[in-house]
Order: sequence, then C-alpha cells, then structure tokens
Amino acid sequence: MTQIAILAAGMGTRLGKPFPKPLTPLRDGRTIMAQQFENIHGAFADAQVYVAVGFKLEMILEAHPRALFVYNEEFDRTNTSKSLLRILRSTGPGGVLWMNGDVVFDPQILQRLKSYMDQDQSVVAVNTATVAEEEVKYTVDEHGHINQLSKQVQGALGEAIGINFIAARDKEALIQRLEEVDDQDYFERGIELAIERDGVKVVPVDISDLYAVEVDFADDLARANEHVPD
Repeated sequence: MTQIAILAAGMGTRLGKPFPKPLTPLRDGRTIMAQQFENIHGAFADAQVYVAVGFKLEMILEAHPRALFVYNEEFDRTNTSKSLLRILRSTGPGGVLWMNGDVVFDPQILQRLKSYMDQDQSVVAVNTATVAEEEVKYTVDEHGHINQLSKQVQGALGEAIGINFIAARDKEALIQRLEEVDDQDYFERGIELAIERDGVKVVPVDISDLYAVEVDFADDLARANEHVPD
C-alpha cells in the first residue's frame, strides 16, 4: 500500500474563497483536490489517501468520502508542520508521500518520484527554473542532498513545489522534529531540522520540465488553468 497525504486544513485566506481552497474549481470542472486524487490514483493503484482537514472540513469529507481524514483541531492557529505531524502519526509503517492541498500539477511528477519511493529515498520535488522570493527555496551540500529548505534561503538553486516523500527509515526523525517546531512553522522547518540533527538525506528531484502551480492568489489560479484541459 502506498501512503499519500494531502494537507488541506488551512483557511486559504489569501485566495479569498468562502470554502476550503482545495475545493476551488478549475476550468475543466474538477476542483484542485479532485485533480490531485485523479493524479494519485492514476499513479498508484494501491494508494491509501489521508487528508488533513480543519477549515470547513465537512465540505471536504462530502467531496471525497473514501479518504481517511485526520483532523487538525488547531487549524486556525497552526501551520502545515502540525497538520503533517498529525498525518504521520496516523499512518501505518512505511514511507509517506504528501502534498499541499493547493497544488495543481502534472501527473508525470508522481511517476518521476516513484523510483525514489521504491528505493525508500526521501525526496523533495523542486523547480529549478524559478526562484521567487515568497516561495520555499533550497540549497544542497557537496553530495547533492538538501541542506537548507525555507523561504529565507539565500543563493537558492530553485523552489520546492509542495510535493515530498519521507522514507520509512526517516519518518520517526521527521515526526520528532515536527513536534519541536513552532506552531506557525511550515513543515519544511521539520525537514531542515531532521537533516541538520538526525542526518536525514533528502534528494531534490527536478520537475522543471513539468508543471506545478501552488495556488495562493487569483493569478496563480489563472496560471494553473493554463495547464488544465479545456
């Protein structure tokens, strides 16, 4: 069984919709989350999907009743680090692939990550074609493994797109570090600490030739829709 998580607990205030951001419709009629589920099940026949919910959770439960749901009761005062923590505590043995609930992405990205997952190698999918100031960015060490991963990174090589895999052997270390980080930290801070303090090796996987758009603002939604079939 392939364990996959979608982080969908946040309020999505920047997009300004009266419903959870993952339920935002795309131009082909699917929601952001519906295209994620379609991509997941297209890549992994044995996928078990966990969804971290919080804001207006009933709407997500009704839209995707076959998922397993993990409630972040502190969704209005915590960030993705604590939603991921709750998910990882709830999963069974083995690694976990997870994504932010607002990413519209090429299904080929999951195919590209499969070989690393099969090797139980922790990865972060990255785009090296752009380095925007407000995005999570990364650098690597002399062996090509990620050593910095945050919005504050200087001299970045690219951006993290919000799709990641934690190997079975690294999961407990990440859980421990996610417990330690501040409530308002992104999950990337937990990854950074696991790298720094536990020696976790995380490989950046370049997906720059494929599309992935994290929808925070109306302009992002317009860009995402450029990749969606008519």
